[in-house]
Amino acid sequence: MKFIFFGTPEFAAIILEKLIQAELMPEAVICNPDKPTGRKQIITPPLVKVLAQKYGLTVYQPKDKTELLEIVKNLQPDLAVTAAFGMIFPKEILEIPKYGFINVHPSLLPKYRGPTPIQTAILNGDKETGVSLFLIDEEMDHGPILAKRELEFPISNFQFPILSQKLAELGADLLIETLPKYINGEIKPQAQDESQATYTKKFSTQDAYIEPKDLEIAQEKGGDKAIEIERKIRALNPEPGTFTLSLSKGGLKRTKLLEAKIIDEKLKITKIQVEGKKPQNICGVV
Repeated sequence: MKFIFFGTPEFAAIILEKLIQAELMPEAVICNPDKPTGRKQIITPPLVKVLAQKYGLTVYQPKDKTELLEIVKNLQPDLAVTAAFGMIFPKEILEIPKYGFINVHPSLLPKYRGPTPIQTAILNGDKETGVSLFLIDEEMDHGPILAKRELEFPISNFQFPILSQKLAELGADLLIETLPKYINGEIKPQAQDESQATYTKKFSTQDAYIEPKDLEIAQEKGGDKAIEIERKIRALNPEPGTFTLSLSKGGLKRTKLLEAKIIDEKLKITKIQVEGKKPQNICGVV
């Protein structure tokens, strides 16, 4: 069976590497173009591209859907696997592989469709989450389910990067188990229950801003505000990155809030990064 892999960030790279280690080698890898990153805006390849090249895989980086269509037409795969690729595929592309497109989604669908299921689970204080494998159709995260699996431990204290890694590993393991069963006709895709569908949104810099007065309340009085901010710090780092504004000798400075804990029902900020300086561990006061 010839399959191709779509993905761009670390979540996808973890899945791709586990597939390769299980001797499921894609015919080609498709990811987003290189882009400028960091303060110096250095052109940087996606992690999936770096990993694919390490294993000698062919990499394509289409600039638009027209170019993508031509690539997939030329490859003529039997199956496509996607993870964190970030595109609604048009019908012309979806119809090319005989076995369709399988996506690895880090939530228990139909809960948390959309771009930020992991962050949303943290923000909402969920105690459990998991991954879903489904066949992609023309609507966002809407297609029939092939398999779902929950994490075997509570997620209450996880930061986004760690939870994302755990879900990618779980998704890869489930994919490796499910692919042969699906190809052999042992799995019947199950339609999602639309009445249970919920959606997530992409978070902006404004969503990550924490008002100084709210921070003060959370640190001094605790309560719901402390819980809300602690969850936000775990969910929205490293991107878009939670921050507040602090008064200094030069005026207002942006201070990144990197880590926090709830101690005695109050918020304790434990790691910050003042604008223009390196990250630092602190005792709980910004």
